[in-house]
Amino acid sequence: MVIEKPHVFFILSIIGLLLLESAALAVASGDFLNQNAAFSANAYYKFSADSEANIKNIIVLVPDGCSQSVQTLARWYSGEALQLDEMMVGSVSTYSADSVITDSSSAATAFATGYKTTNGFISVGPAGDSVLSTLEIPPEKLQYSPLATVLEGSKLEGKATGLVVTVRVTHATPAAFASHVDDRDNEDEIMEQMVYEDIDVVFGGGSNYLIPVAEGGKRTDGENLTLVLLERGYQYVDSRAEMLNLSSGRTWGLFASSHMASSINRPFFAPAQPSLPEMTEKAIELLSQDKDGFFLMVEGGQIDGATHANDPIYAVTEFLAFDEAVKVAVDFAEENGHTLVLVFPDHNTGGMTIGSYSDSEYDSTSAEDVIEPLKGMKLNSIGVAAKIGKDLSPENIKSQLKTWWDIDATDADVTEILELYNNGEGLSLDYAISEVISRNHTVIGWTTHGHCGEDVPLWAYGPDSPSGHMDNTEIAEYVSEELGFDLREAGECLFVEADAVFSRDNGDGQLDENEYLLDMTDPSNPMLRIGDAELPVSKNLLIKDGVTHELNGIVVYAPATDKVYVPYEVLSLV
Repeated sequence: MVIEKPHVFFILSIIGLLLLESAALAVASGDFLNQNAAFSANAYYKFSADSEANIKNIIVLVPDGCSQSVQTLARWYSGEALQLDEMMVGSVSTYSADSVITDSSSAATAFATGYKTTNGFISVGPAGDSVLSTLEIPPEKLQYSPLATVLEGSKLEGKATGLVVTVRVTHATPAAFASHVDDRDNEDEIMEQMVYEDIDVVFGGGSNYLIPVAEGGKRTDGENLTLVLLERGYQYVDSRAEMLNLSSGRTWGLFASSHMASSINRPFFAPAQPSLPEMTEKAIELLSQDKDGFFLMVEGGQIDGATHANDPIYAVTEFLAFDEAVKVAVDFAEENGHTLVLVFPDHNTGGMTIGSYSDSEYDSTSAEDVIEPLKGMKLNSIGVAAKIGKDLSPENIKSQLKTWWDIDATDADVTEILELYNNGEGLSLDYAISEVISRNHTVIGWTTHGHCGEDVPLWAYGPDSPSGHMDNTEIAEYVSEELGFDLREAGECLFVEADAVFSRDNGDGQLDENEYLLDMTDPSNPMLRIGDAELPVSKNLLIKDGVTHELNGIVVYAPATDKVYVPYEVLSLV
């Protein structure tokens, strides 16, 4: 097929307009960005643009919802030094655009894109009506607009990319590297964007969001994205054995319909699922076959679930599995010589302490006081709640706590648990169990079931690793600098605002070649029409004259502003 290219003067005028607009946005958003590091203005971290380290690969590992208290408890519990103990280099500030306490989506957006955003947003610019008093209001053009991520920038550089998680792959942290929505709960849209992002390796849970409701899944748009993955040449696996047998090629492996089983529960409930270290090792094996290098993000996502629940055994076992995954990454980096490993939590959750209000004689706390209550625990609180089931009699609750946690619960304990649970109207049963048992039978304290706002640790290994205090936005800038690309330029390549280069439909019933219309006839599957070209929203496809072109980025629609963004290459195709 012959594609007519736009007249040269039209191309030049578009380029000039885009350059002017991007320059204006850079200046405006630069003012906003400069606010992000306000509290680290006097900090030092190593960031050498002239580095001779020749870094080809970066592996980012995120222990979601973690604090140094969890690391300390893991060391006591295991009785051994941790991989991360050798890697401490600094700290990271975590606040979001609209709160001193971030959520996972805005935190991940910061270290994936270099921008602060609103809690609940996934790699789009912040809303303008709720920013912290310490920040300037973001420019209008930045608000709700898609922001290029370090994964997308790595792809443009020709590098292989991967995501490995123990939660749904559509959860906040992985979503922020590969999708752009203003609601982290819009997992239908997130999954569609991830499928069409052409990521080389994706391992985790969440297969329900590939499958339509009519076929037993969660998708409400009627699409079966598993079939799309197979049509696009991916291998698809759903068990540990199948994953371990992989030797090459692009792969999706989803091992659970929702979150994967936790490390401590896996042998009892899901023995066919792989561990986080196994998924990390296989992802590195596959991605490292790319001669141009790779970017990989690995998340220990269930540490956050553990600390939300105030469950110390859940937290410590998930952290130890995460530490093993870090060791896998560091072992590869040590052998490879051109790999940087960066590790940091997105935020703290739960406010865990070793020592609590109940521990009045803190100055005589023994190692046994810390360790012994945890050593008899064979499941986490989710598992114990599952074993209790619907039989909420005191006898059954005490029996299951003795069997699975080796805790001699009292009648008072059971009464507290049932009062917190309140027949399902209060805390979930697992939260109620872990809160009461932590308080009454351990020396572990908690301050909240939510997130906390303090700085978190920064760990690193490899050439040109950072040190000192960093804002979370600076991590994205650091990664992009070390891998040789500019996130702002990546954004200009991937997200051209349609209004900047095309005119909206004038309503005459027929689109001219430079007019566009967002067709919402099917709200679940919007279609951008530019002249006689069709571009499905949240996909990387352009259909014209019966030919389907794969784009180097996805089409993004921002409902809050009614704006549509397309990859720059669309200009030459339409």
